[in-house]
Amino acid sequence: MAERQAGGPEGAPLSSLLDKARRRLADGGVADAALDARLLVEHFTATRRIDAISRPDQLIGPAAVAALDVAIERRLAGEPVHRILGFREFYGLELGLSADTLEPRPDTEILVDLVLDRLRAIVAARGGCRILDLGTGTGAIALAVLAEIPQAVATGVDIAPGAVAAATSNAARLGLAERFEALQSDWFEKISGRYDAILSNPPYITHEEMAELMPEVSGFDPHRALDGGPDGLDAYRLIAAQSGEFLAPEGLVGVEIGHRQKMQVIEIFAGLGFRHVDAAVDLAGRDRALMFEM
Repeated sequence: MAERQAGGPEGAPLSSLLDKARRRLADGGVADAALDARLLVEHFTATRRIDAISRPDQLIGPAAVAALDVAIERRLAGEPVHRILGFREFYGLELGLSADTLEPRPDTEILVDLVLDRLRAIVAARGGCRILDLGTGTGAIALAVLAEIPQAVATGVDIAPGAVAAATSNAARLGLAERFEALQSDWFEKISGRYDAILSNPPYITHEEMAELMPEVSGFDPHRALDGGPDGLDAYRLIAAQSGEFLAPEGLVGVEIGHRQKMQVIEIFAGLGFRHVDAAVDLAGRDRALMFEM
């Protein structure tokens, strides 16, 4: 049986909790045991990294020790650390998660980077810009853009009610609610009007790849936000087919892609009248985001 956190009636020293958490996770085969231990300890003890250096002997109360113990057991059972924390940082924003949302990941930040300069140019020319974020999840893409461009407004759509609630809550907590609206919609179903940018991190994993996902992904991320159909391209076909009806003149479409899908996605959009105007790779040098215009 795994060693549990121990603390007396007055609690346990912070340094001891960190050491034991790190050891338990490492012994349990957790790959990033030191980082996950630090994140969990800081969250459940309401401490910061500097506290472990400057005040290692500070006592943590028994209630916090007990909560940390439960969190470590969850991590040892395979639950991702950010699911346990209930939030994940994206583009410098702390975003709350729900069972209906993907964890926003650094790969998606590449899409935000790709479109920001173009969106700023639209704002300079028009005084503002309207953004549509398809499959918004936590609201990550739209909210990151709004935080960077004060003149922008955004609509985020998602078929999952829990995602709509999470995105709405995140916008409110970040002070962006006045410029963000979340709608429950099956893609473009409830959308009207035209947008200067249509952005999306759509499901793009193939059926074959779905069966090979790590348990930390397949067991906790919503499958409909991952599964892109037999070849992983179903969502790109839909976005390319319908975006023209909702795109403002000289507007853009930006999508995240799987790293082996660049040419296939370009061909899909080109076949429906779009021009491929830019692309970006992730930190590993793999194709990760594409931008199109009509």
